[in-house]
Amino acid sequence: MFDKPTLTSERRNFYERLDPHHLTPLWEVLGQLVIQQPASPCRPAHWRYDAIRDYLLEAGRLITAKEAERRVLILENPALRGNSSITHTMYCGLQVILPGEVAPSHRHTQSALRFVVEGDGAYTAVDGERVTMRRGDFIITPSWTWHDHGNTGVDPVIWMDGLDIPLIRMLDASFAERLDDDSGSGAQPVTRPEGDALARFGNNMLPVDWQPSSMTSPVFHYPYERSRETLDRLARSGPLHAAHGVKMQFINPASGGSAIPTMATFIQYLPKGFAGSVERVTDGTIYNVVEGRGRTTIGDRTFDWAPRDIFVAPSWMPVSLQADDDAVLFSYSDRPIQKALGLWRSSAN
Repeated sequence: MFDKPTLTSERRNFYERLDPHHLTPLWEVLGQLVIQQPASPCRPAHWRYDAIRDYLLEAGRLITAKEAERRVLILENPALRGNSSITHTMYCGLQVILPGEVAPSHRHTQSALRFVVEGDGAYTAVDGERVTMRRGDFIITPSWTWHDHGNTGVDPVIWMDGLDIPLIRMLDASFAERLDDDSGSGAQPVTRPEGDALARFGNNMLPVDWQPSSMTSPVFHYPYERSRETLDRLARSGPLHAAHGVKMQFINPASGGSAIPTMATFIQYLPKGFAGSVERVTDGTIYNVVEGRGRTTIGDRTFDWAPRDIFVAPSWMPVSLQADDDAVLFSYSDRPIQKALGLWRSSAN
């Protein structure tokens, strides 16, 4: 868009004299800073769950949940190795907790989501309330809330962690602390019965005297059973969207906004034989396959996916989805931040 000026010997000498003063001429780099359309360095990538699972279980033998604080294998974008990020603003990992373990309680300014991919019998506790983790459940850990995880079952439980770590790091706004635990259990005290938040805020009602303390949804557990029922009902009533079938966004019922202020979370249904049209969006998106098999074409790459696989579509790359079976995909991105700043764009608008 912007032509770089010719580099003359006189200009080169000028630039060299600027350098010790930590100055650089804008006209030499303007074309890299202000570009015609997004050109993310992130690459499309696909992680096959069957290839990762054994490494997670091996990690369970090598280090305890208490030692690790959180026993997680990070999914790093191939173009961003060493940055602990799957896109420029989002983090993704797979966490495993073994029977009898507790991942100790802590809190941090980063917001987190949990999406359960395997196993039953584990729980997440958030500010005094525990929820049982079942496959396909979406669970929120709001910013600066005490949270711990435990497994009272007989099998390992594995879930996907999504956090806004890279975004908070970019803003230099990270704070964290660990709960002082005199009991040594690592778990926070339980002060509310399971299902309390869902009963108070999840049925199109709010307590009459309730005042929000954050922008995050007061409902922090979205059971898959409810999500799946919604998708089924809408799929039967139609019509399907040409690009993404039936796609729903998880919301904060108190505001109608995103369930997490920095991360949009979605769940969508693709019927068997679905062949979606190409779509581009500015939010790089991370997908987790809940059910079914199919394929996704991102730019010039095509990935065949199966249940529990994870793949990422970078910003503004053309994406199309095809389903060999009835399929359900969970996904998340930084769309709320882009929309709040008036930056979000899709090829449809």
